[in-house]
Amino acid sequence: MTKETAIKLFEQKQVRSIWNDKEEKWYFSIVDIVGILSESVDQQAYWRKLKQRLKEEGNETVTNCHALKMMAADGKMRLTDVADTQQLFRLIQSIPSPKAEPFKLWLAQVGSERIDEIEDPEIGFDRLMETYLRKGYSKEWINQRLKSIEIRKELTDEWETRNVKKGQKFAILTDEITKAWSGLTTKQYKNYKDLKKENLRDHMTNLELVLNMLAEASTTEISKDKKPKTFNENKIVAKKGGNVAKAARLQLENTTGKKVVTKLNAKQIEQKKNKEIDEK
Repeated sequence: MTKETAIKLFEQKQVRSIWNDKEEKWYFSIVDIVGILSESVDQQAYWRKLKQRLKEEGNETVTNCHALKMMAADGKMRLTDVADTQQLFRLIQSIPSPKAEPFKLWLAQVGSERIDEIEDPEIGFDRLMETYLRKGYSKEWINQRLKSIEIRKELTDEWETRNVKKGQKFAILTDEITKAWSGLTTKQYKNYKDLKKENLRDHMTNLELVLNMLAEASTTEISKDKKPKTFNENKIVAKKGGNVAKAARLQLENTTGKKVVTKLNAKQIEQKKNKEIDEK
């Protein structure tokens, strides 16, 4: 098995999955999920019937699903219908099964919470704090992370003021900033930490977070001063903002003799911290 493929376990049953590095998405075998939730003796037949019914209803999720080669029960690679996470959740909603009900309730709860957060953003921050605490992050790190979200929002607001479109354009500018201060693009940085779908900032050390915040805050201030009018001008500003943090990183590394950018992800950082505490 390679880095790009994996077997997911759901209630001790195998769910085939493939990681698309370019799209940064997991794709899951629909027939595996359908078979587990429906408990059908013929999961292929069940999926064919469900797919036909959904198509007749005009369901766009089924139309957008495609097939990828996956390892079949006979050990051969065969084309299999797959879905990404969003598509999968939509399909689960259409499966009339007691096993699917907990997923449907959870999706309804998530939707309700999202609406609450739009009406009162503080609720979102409180939930985020609780989530990080449950994952084992320290309160000091969480405070840094929440501050980084605030700084990031100020930057994206500034980009919108400069008529930079969300999505790919934001990603390109973020890459410019990240590469300038760390020497790595966002994708290279995630690969360096052995991450896939996970949020890169959630796996940064305090120092990495601080320098990333400095880079983004500097970009915001330079943009306000220079008022870039074109996307290329915004890219130049992003690089300048990243270079401010790069200077700080290099000075720190020269002083301490230690690299700031680390391969450690969140779990490894916590393990290292606990080990240091035990040794004291």
